[in-house]
Amino acid sequence: MMSSETHSSSNERIIALPPVLPSKPQVLILGSVPSEISIKVQQYYGNPRNHFWRIMFHLFGKGDVPNSYAEKLKLLHQHHVALWDSIASCKRKGSLDHTITEEIPNAIPELLKKYPTIRVVGCNGTKSHQVFRKTFGKMDLGEVQVIKLPSTSPIPGRYTKNFEGKLEAWQVILRYLDKVVED
Repeated sequence: MMSSETHSSSNERIIALPPVLPSKPQVLILGSVPSEISIKVQQYYGNPRNHFWRIMFHLFGKGDVPNSYAEKLKLLHQHHVALWDSIASCKRKGSLDHTITEEIPNAIPELLKKYPTIRVVGCNGTKSHQVFRKTFGKMDLGEVQVIKLPSTSPIPGRYTKNFEGKLEAWQVILRYLDKVVED
């Protein structure tokens, strides 16, 4: 299968993007680590084939996804959704999670302490959930729930759902959000 993504050497360390944090986040979505495309464009879910932004805009009744990254982030800020990754840095060949090695986790418990308004951590896919559970699974996170969501990746996997199936599963995050939307 041909890909427009360039493939990184396994000797290069991948550094995750900084978190996207609205003023009072209620939901924290954790990916594993950004894809090569996302790193290149310095945007979460920068691969246009990834379903993440389409899911977010459908969940919040906004329809078409704008091309502007600023407009995408505005939607998350308005609805109190934060983004980050389970992994702060790692080595990886290409963009596939199963090739990740030498991962170092992000300081997620510290982020949760700094933002006590976060009610749920939604792990976007299996690798994000595995890293989170392996690293922080025995820690007391207080009232914060941790849920595994189907990956929004366009790469087919063992448990891949179609877009409608992913959208249905992702609706669970809505129950953790206040109905007040910020401008």
